[in-house]
Amino acid sequence: MTKKERDDQLREQRLRNEQLRSQPARPAPQVRGKNVQSRYPTFTRTALAPGLLAAVILLAAVAVIDSGWFTLFRYAIAILALIVCVFAYQAKQWWWIAGLVPIAVVWNPILPLDFIPPVWYALHLAAAVVFVAAGLLIKIPVSKDR
Repeated sequence: MTKKERDDQLREQRLRNEQLRSQPARPAPQVRGKNVQSRYPTFTRTALAPGLLAAVILLAAVAVIDSGWFTLFRYAIAILALIVCVFAYQAKQWWWIAGLVPIAVVWNPILPLDFIPPVWYALHLAAAVVFVAAGLLIKIPVSKDR
């Protein structure tokens, strides 16, 4: 293949690419009235950010269990547990509420429950696992109206 032929092929390929870019997007192929594939997600993971944030806070709170800072961590953990509960309710995944409400109760700063540090360590690790799992698995369907 000569240099001239390669240049011609490249020019033709560039023209085809420009033509494809300038065309409007085609609708998804139809099969019996349903879309085969959509470019847009069918669900959102709204509980992922608060779930991961709560897991990080839980692991950081292990360092301050016997100090005054632990009360602030309790507020954050209890509030994030209730936020993730709301997302579980919206997703109609009720079983997550059974794991998240006890977290909100155990870490609530208003009526605090006191445990010895080794128990707190185990509870923090277990709650972090629950938060990460809930954040990853709670999926809220996206409405078709958008």
